Amino acid sequence: MGASSDAETTMLAMTYRRPYRASARQVPDPVIEHPFDAIVRVLRSCICGSDLHLYHGLVPDTRVGSIFGHEFVGEVVETGTGVQNLKVGDRVLVPFNIFCGTCYFCQRELYSNCHNVNPSATAVGGIYGYSHTTGGYAGGQAQYVRVPFADIGPTRIPDDMHIEDAVLLTDVVPTGYQAAEMGGIKENDTVVIFGAGPIGIIAARSAWLMGAGRVIVVDHVDYRLDFVRRYAHCEIVDFREVGDMAIHIKKMTDGLGADVCIDAVGCEATGSVVQHLTGVTLKLQAGAATVLHWAIDSVRKGGNVSIVGVYGPTFNAVPIGNALNKGLTLRMNQACVKRHLPRLIEHVQAGRLTPRDIITHRVPLEEVGDAYEMFSGKRDGCIKTVFIPPGVA
Repeated sequence: MGASSDAETTMLAMTYRRPYRASARQVPDPVIEHPFDAIVRVLRSCICGSDLHLYHGLVPDTRVGSIFGHEFVGEVVETGTGVQNLKVGDRVLVPFNIFCGTCYFCQRELYSNCHNVNPSATAVGGIYGYSHTTGGYAGGQAQYVRVPFADIGPTRIPDDMHIEDAVLLTDVVPTGYQAAEMGGIKENDTVVIFGAGPIGIIAARSAWLMGAGRVIVVDHVDYRLDFVRRYAHCEIVDFREVGDMAIHIKKMTDGLGADVCIDAVGCEATGSVVQHLTGVTLKLQAGAATVLHWAIDSVRKGGNVSIVGVYGPTFNAVPIGNALNKGLTLRMNQACVKRHLPRLIEHVQAGRLTPRDIITHRVPLEEVGDAYEMFSGKRDGCIKTVFIPPGVA
């Protein structure tokens, strides 16, 4: 498959070198390791906001040489002997979850919590390119990737779907959609979304699809706020201009608070010096819990808090007493992508969602190091970056 003429062929892939450094290097091609594997030639892959937690050195057991990338689509070039549902030449979108399809949790469509694919944890299942804490699988920021349980995870890309819409259905769109779904949004609800990155942007659009009467997005980066206001037709709040977030949101909502608050930021939230110091700099807790505080304190009594921002598996200083005394419902999980795909494909085909509109940068895979620096530094108006591997149109 690769470009080398040696016995062991190689491919180009993003490789992690150390915190804040990634580069494109030649690595061995993936091979079939199990009869239910497939090898997929990558046609598009993306940088996810959660990849930055790896890039910044905040995720345990992220090993030198790791290949990141859990958002990718491609063409099947080889299948194991047990694969029945895919054939060579099929174009597929691959959910970021790796799952078996048969365990207790998969039977309940909790694909992100599969019991059989991650020996390193008892909570999250397997994820492509997301450290050995999620199974140690190689990711899709590469020319080729091994796809386990190939009869279960991948979905064929409809012939009428743009490939860049398809790649965003592997994570970003399902995660934003599930964020809104877990909020239990009812008709005319006021929904506050913390974070104007790709997930927050899609969560805002999804909130309208679910009947919200008012959508407010909170961030502090000017170009992201401008983008989400245009794309999601929502109100915006720059938290740099806010003294107390809970008071500010209550003033916007007749003193009650929002019906639903969504955390689409996670462990690297800014906005609190103490939280950032303890959660990011000193790592005394599993990330800065700034947005968790804002969400719990800003939602109305009896309201719902939805969490899709990524945090570590250890301690966080969360105001659980406030949640208890306010009678809140808290829901959270990694997105169960496969469960949402039928509805989301329908939304895309009907024109209600055009995910590729959030893509701002299309970058050759060879320039992966520069792309990570740009996305991490929030430069050049970067919302979403897509990689194009060598030799792909």
